[in-house]
Order: sequence, then structure tokens, then C-alpha cells
Amino acid sequence: MSEYSTIALKMTRSFDVPPEKVFDAWLNQEMIKKWFFTLERTNKVAQNNPKVGGTWEIVDHRDGKDYRAIGEYIEIDRPKKIVFTFQMPQFSDSTDTLIVELKDTQQGCEMTFTQNIVVPHEENWTQADIEKALKEYHDGSEHGWNLMFMGLKELVETGKISYQGTS
Repeated sequence: MSEYSTIALKMTRSFDVPPEKVFDAWLNQEMIKKWFFTLERTNKVAQNNPKVGGTWEIVDHRDGKDYRAIGEYIEIDRPKKIVFTFQMPQFSDSTDTLIVELKDTQQGCEMTFTQNIVVPHEENWTQADIEKALKEYHDGSEHGWNLMFMGLKELVETGKISYQGTS
């Protein structure tokens, strides 16, 4: 299937820690297995080779199923920017690009997160179908990242995640 559309999801979060601490939480294998696409108690695999051209993989076990996310690092500029790909091969062969940008603030740092979401089209889709799919992908991704970023904030600011409200 060659037809697709893209939509950008952009989110900003503030942290009461220096940018280096948030930057490291995106790349440190022990930290990512606690919050990135997984919870420590459901994480089965967390592999990370944080260098340009290096790859990462996370397998999370939820509701009796394994969910696998993989990607490759495109740019790493400590502690300002990380650009990498994000794929979930069991659902789609499309690849999203994630951009994490960090800047100093008076109380810590601000993270701007952008996900360029690739939405494959199904055969015979109308423009309305495409627009509906773009909104669903955007809103679903935003919901997932909101949950992950709550865990990220707790992890970098307190050193642990309480997992309250999770199943």
C-alpha cells in the first residue's frame, strides 16, 4: 500500500530538573524500561544502542499479548535534541519520526516533543475517511504520550514511578 498521509503531534512539557536528566531518561536503557512505551512490571525487553545509526527495541506484555516497538537513532545532540524513528511492525510497516527538543528554563527545562505520524490509507478511502483516520491516530497517540510523559516526569523528578491508576 503506497498511499499515506502524515499528521504532526506536538506536545510540550515542563520538568523541575535540568535538561540532561530528561535527555538521559530517553536514552538510558534502565530508565526507558520504566516509562517509554512500557511499565517496568510489564517490560519484557528493553534494548538500546543510543548512537546515530544505533537501534532500540522495547517489548511490553499487556493483556496477554506482546507489543513490540523498534526504531533507529537519526540525531543525538546532548542535552538538546534527539531524533529517532518509531515503528510497531505487528500493526504497520509505516515508520514515524520522533523529535525530542530540550531547553533550559528558570525552574528546570522544557521538552518539546513532535511525532510525525504516518497514516496508511486503505483502499477506496474518501477524503472524509482520511481525515477521520488522521484525527484518530493523532488523538490516540496524544493519549498514549500523555500517560508516558506523566511517568517520565515522576521518574526524573522523584527517581521512581508509582504506577497509580495503571492496570
